Amino acid sequence: MAKEKSDLVYGTLDMLILKALQHDPKHGLAIADRIEQMSKEILRVEQGSLYPALYRLEAQGWIKAEWGVSDNNRKARYYKLTAAGRKQLAAEKEHWLRITKGIDLVLAGG
Repeated sequence: MAKEKSDLVYGTLDMLILKALQHDPKHGLAIADRIEQMSKEILRVEQGSLYPALYRLEAQGWIKAEWGVSDNNRKARYYKLTAAGRKQLAAEKEHWLRITKGIDLVLAGG
């Protein structure tokens, strides 16, 4: 029996996180929930992938983290998109659309 493939395509997590933060700051769990909600429950982000990606995006200057209090009154780090992050999101989205168009053309060409 074939092993089920991961729902997330390699290299797309950064783009999805940036997109989830496009309108307002969120803590880690809310980012994962937003991606799941936007994908209509198709995509799930595991904590083991999410937090390393958040730290990487913060190190690149695409997001900024600040401490705050979550809805359930717990201390949490809230992440927000920086100007550089907005630019990166636009670049990644453009790249994704170009790549998927190419893949669509190959698959349709059979």
